[in-house]
Amino acid sequence: MGADGAFKRTESVWRNWVSREIDSKFQPEKDRYHLYVAHACPWAHRTLIARSLKGLEDVISVTAVMPVWRKTKPGDSNDTHCGWMFADEGGKFHKNTIGLGGPFPSSCPENKPDPHFGAKTVREIYEQVGDTEGKYTVPILFDKKLRTIVSNESSEIIQMLNTEFDDLAKFPEVDLEPEDLVDKMKEVDQWIYPDINNGVYRCGFAKSQKAYDKAIDDLTEAFDRLEETLKSQRFIAGDRLTLSDIRLFVTLIRFDEVYVVYFKTNTRSVANSPTLLNYCRDIYSHPGVAETVNMDQIKGHYFCSHPDLNKHSIIPKGPNFEKLLQQPHDRDSFDVFKKRRVDSVTSNESISESN
Repeated sequence: MGADGAFKRTESVWRNWVSREIDSKFQPEKDRYHLYVAHACPWAHRTLIARSLKGLEDVISVTAVMPVWRKTKPGDSNDTHCGWMFADEGGKFHKNTIGLGGPFPSSCPENKPDPHFGAKTVREIYEQVGDTEGKYTVPILFDKKLRTIVSNESSEIIQMLNTEFDDLAKFPEVDLEPEDLVDKMKEVDQWIYPDINNGVYRCGFAKSQKAYDKAIDDLTEAFDRLEETLKSQRFIAGDRLTLSDIRLFVTLIRFDEVYVVYFKTNTRSVANSPTLLNYCRDIYSHPGVAETVNMDQIKGHYFCSHPDLNKHSIIPKGPNFEKLLQQPHDRDSFDVFKKRRVDSVTSNESISESN
């Protein structure tokens, strides 16, 4: 948190790479790597989508933690850290971290215990590998062979999933970072991350009116920029689905159900934007994407893990945004327009040549 009350995100520190290079410490191998994720977390959600689109479900295993944060050292009154917990299949129902709300279950069918250390918390995973930074976040790309963390930076993990496991992927032909769109992806990521992905957190965790006003103005401007951009092209970087779309999608699908209410981002709404709603429907309809969306755990995490924002952990019923996503989209029309433009150019060139 900045002195002006502005939310400042701490950078990830585990930044190793899985690579096919001959001298790489982390070679791509089947069943060597494991993803620790939370269905609720947008950064972790990116990795689940990339894994699914590339067809890596049989190559990289996954454990999803429980949605509601708990005290990670409950026996130490001086340790106030609250964070991600693994499922405790014999555990009791519990309340939020200040003893209110709930009761919340200690396990769910889609959440499992830690398969590698028997850890109770994500914090313990970091402690097991000698972490000294104390940023106990997901996603984690874990190396089961060397028993260490490869990376906890989602933007880099999805790049690895896109390129480094192609020899093992079901869909190696899927390229989510095509060479001809890389520059455009970098361009859009440079404003989408600070003003949309992190922008919602800058609004929600602002500790001064000035910081909030700056954050909401930046977000509103970026939201309108998204809308204008996507009125004229199918995806955010051009005519193909890319990692930049995945990065954007995970924020947009949480926007109306969570951020509008919880983070006070109520100047705009995805449901009220036909362009952005249909854009989200388009991505949601891609094979394997819908299965990565768990709206119950998304809402359960946000509304129940921060008692300073929601003391009694009441979960708003919400607009059932996922039902809107399940309706048909209209984005195929861009492919029709593209074909018409190509046909028109070809026709004009033929006429010119005949003259």
